[in-house]
Amino acid sequence: MDFISSNIAELPPSQTLSIADTARQMLDEGKDVCSFGAGEPDMDTPNHIKQAAIKALEAGETKYSPVTGVPALKQAIAEKFIADNNLEYSLDQIVVSCGARQSCFNTLLATCGPGDEVIIPAPYWTSYPEMVRMTGAEPVIVETTQETGWKMTADQFDEAMSPMTKLVILNSPGNPTGAVYTKEELEKIGEVAASEDILILSDEIYEKLIYGEAEHVSIASLSDELKELTITVNGFSKAYSMTGWRLGYLAAAPAIAKAVASIQSHTTSGPTTFAQFGGIAALHGDQQIVSDMRDEFDMRRLYMFNRFQAISNIRVIEPEGAFYFLVNIEPIGIKSMNFAEKLLSRREVAVVPGIAFGADHTIRFSYATSLDIIKNGLDRFEEFCRSH
Repeated sequence: MDFISSNIAELPPSQTLSIADTARQMLDEGKDVCSFGAGEPDMDTPNHIKQAAIKALEAGETKYSPVTGVPALKQAIAEKFIADNNLEYSLDQIVVSCGARQSCFNTLLATCGPGDEVIIPAPYWTSYPEMVRMTGAEPVIVETTQETGWKMTADQFDEAMSPMTKLVILNSPGNPTGAVYTKEELEKIGEVAASEDILILSDEIYEKLIYGEAEHVSIASLSDELKELTITVNGFSKAYSMTGWRLGYLAAAPAIAKAVASIQSHTTSGPTTFAQFGGIAALHGDQQIVSDMRDEFDMRRLYMFNRFQAISNIRVIEPEGAFYFLVNIEPIGIKSMNFAEKLLSRREVAVVPGIAFGADHTIRFSYATSLDIIKNGLDRFEEFCRSH
């Protein structure tokens, strides 16, 4: 008897997490692995955030949270949207979840189903297509190129649409590319979405990690019509190094927020109560910690970019956000999984194969690791590339 749901039977595990697990196992075995796989800051959660959670525990904040989050945290999030994104939401439009990943999935469950299509630019975060499939909807992948900065154009979006298109996913700054959509690019994409009433899931989890002259723009802020169509997702994992806290949130039109709240009431219920008090401290506390972490990432980013540019048989563009490089290995002529396996076994360097992101001619490097590991790992990577 087949006990597994047809929606789940072909669901692959996350390849980004599996690479990190393999590298961790090799490290436990005493091997000198330089790991560029994990997508989380290597800094600890700032102490004032931890202390806020400890204080909440000691004060007895250990009971069930309201399904959509404690009011004080939702108020802090609403204030953050006004200050950072020029967006005004009432508290009933904000839903706090167990991570931005859950916020994305709840959004798709609330809005999409069998017969619907969801447009996803590739390279994409590995979980987007699988989340869409779990709702019964179909992902429609739009291939982007290095020449366009790994960003979908409004024309590509328009060409990919069909009468079944329900939603488009945007991730800016992007994982795995580090791409940041400009205001002008978002305006053009927004015009296409608004012309056909296409919903927009805007995943902005890397919003605080932007470098150089790039600027973050929330597509929902561009017009009242786009605000109504957009579900904006964010969280605490990347900007405040709170990955293990599992705390994210979304803001949406009232009907969508209500549907998400209903889904959450039947699944996880509210997020961990005392963790939410850490979230309040993160938003209300000194934001210099975010700037300091961004500056550290920026230094690593520039170092890696210079190193990559010196390797003749790969291609790379400078990422403007997040903490990843997407390296084009097409000139070497090896598919990404084969490349990653050889690099790990021969040079003990762990990267994520681009096939996980819908780009089999690429590999992803995370620079959320120490400069010593980066220098050592890139020495080995350069030797590996020269041997091919």
